[in-house]
This record gives sequence, C-alpha cells and structure tokens, in this order.
Amino acid sequence: MRQERLQQMLRLLKTHRVVSRQTFLERLEVSPATFKRDLEYLRDRLGAPVVWDRKRRGYRFDLPAAEAASFEMPGLWFNSQEIHALLTMHRLLDDLQPGLLRPHIEPFKQRIDKLLEGERHSSEELRRRIRILHMNARPVEPENFGVISAALLAGRRLRVVHYNRRRDQESERELSPQRLVFYRDNWYLDAWCHLRKGLRSFAVDSIRHAEALEREIRPVPEGELEATLAAGYGIFGGRRTRTARLRFTAERARWVARERWHPRQQGHFEEDGSYVLSFPYSDDRELLMDILRHGAEVEVLAPRSLREGVRREAEAMVDRYR
Repeated sequence: MRQERLQQMLRLLKTHRVVSRQTFLERLEVSPATFKRDLEYLRDRLGAPVVWDRKRRGYRFDLPAAEAASFEMPGLWFNSQEIHALLTMHRLLDDLQPGLLRPHIEPFKQRIDKLLEGERHSSEELRRRIRILHMNARPVEPENFGVISAALLAGRRLRVVHYNRRRDQESERELSPQRLVFYRDNWYLDAWCHLRKGLRSFAVDSIRHAEALEREIRPVPEGELEATLAAGYGIFGGRRTRTARLRFTAERARWVARERWHPRQQGHFEEDGSYVLSFPYSDDRELLMDILRHGAEVEVLAPRSLREGVRREAEAMVDRYR
C-alpha cells in the first residue's frame, strides 16, 4: 500500500540521511514510475521537504538534522469548516452546467481531489461517506450567468429582463453590477439599478435575459454596499433596519441557541429555559419564512409589525385547512 511505502521512504531518509534512487527502488520493490509518483505525493500532498542532492547523488531532507529526524508524515485531519469548504466547493464544481467555466475550473477540481486524498481512502470514498446536502437551489441559465459574471469583472453595465415573482411581471432594467453573492444555495446579484436609482439585490435565476453594455458601471463604495444590503437579515438587507426579538421554547432552544441567524445577533436564556434571540432586519419576507418553520415553538416579541405579520400568516394557514 502507498501508506506503507511512504512510511518506509521516511524511515530511509531519517536513517541514512541521503538515499540513492536505486536504494529506494530496491527497498520499496517498485517501478521507477511508481517511485516518482510516491515522491511527488510525499512532497506535494504531505509537504515533505525532500530534495535531490547532486553532490551526494541521492535524496535528503532539506532540513537541519534535528528537524529531519523528527519529521512525521501528517494524516488527513480537517476541521469541520475546512472539510465543509472543500466538499462544498467540489459539489459546486460538480453541479456546473456544461459550458459554464468548466474548461478553466477542471484543473482546480483536480487539485481539490488531491487535497481530499487520504492515506487509506480516495477522495471519492471520502465524498461518499461525508455528504453535503443542498436544498431549494434554483438552476441558473449558464449563458446568463456567464454574461453577468463577465460584465461584473469587466466593470460593464448590464441590460437585463428581470422577472418579479411576487407581481408575476417582467421588466427591463439597466444595472451596474457590484458583486455576486451565493446565499442559501442560490446566486444573487447586488447591483445599482438605474431604473429605481438605488441598490438592489436580484436573484440571478429570475434574470431571464442579460446583455453586456459598453458603458462603464456606476461604482458603489464597499461601505455603502454593506450598509445598504448586508446590515439587515439575510438577502433582503437594507439601510433602514429594525430589531426582531424572538422567544423560543425551552425545547426548541436546544437547537436555536447554537444557530447563527445574523452576524450581529444577541441571545440569552430566560429562567424557564426559553431562549430570546435579537437581531436586525430590514425586509420581513425571508424572516417570516424562518419564523414560521418553528411553528408554535416561537413567539415574536417585537416589533409589533412583525408580530402582526406572523399572526396574519398563521390565521391564513388555519383558514386554508378548515
């Protein structure tokens, strides 16, 4: 097995300091091609500082003697954030539709495969045993995404046909794209809308046609972008925010107290074990959906407008089931 060969290569380097190629081939009982692959893996994947010493005609550690003697081969130890990032990136690359940057990204995907390779398993085995599941993703037209991303990077305006789901209407707009955001498994475009004369966030899948223009964009400072679109709750951020206060039952608090709803959220437990969560929001559409999924296990304490919004939705749900 490769694992055993790599360990033997390290032992030889530690014991003999300088090891000839022929010694490696004889001790490992492998072909020159296999030895070359193992040496590259040792260097590139495991970070072993093995160099060829021309004067002494052999391989050695490019380290002081004491450090070389203590060098150990690392195992595959990812923390939860690292493995989530790698597997999510691999999943995103797998889900790319034909023609959407695939020729340029394939080498990157192969690099991720190498990072995921373990000593006793393949990256395919790792991805089979550790799964990242995505929900509610809406497909994006590859051609539109390509036009949008190219215009964004080139600093060019866009003419788009945007579909408003709430009104069931299409409208033509001229946009100055500022950034693309991947949020809850869907792509959004933050842009200056020249029709509305303000910053807006558009779901990319709701853009039915996109055309790059020769005109330069109206740039928006990063601080203004953050203040307008990132201050509130979720993708429906806004400059004018209110503070939502939610109280979860003691049972539901076991989950919610460990969840991250907003970067600036605050929470505390009450004496009865319930949990009160506070955070800023601007548009209540997404927030209403998140509150309602907890059913009777949550109560909106403030503001009154949000409390009334949840009450109306709950009453409408009851009416539908009568």
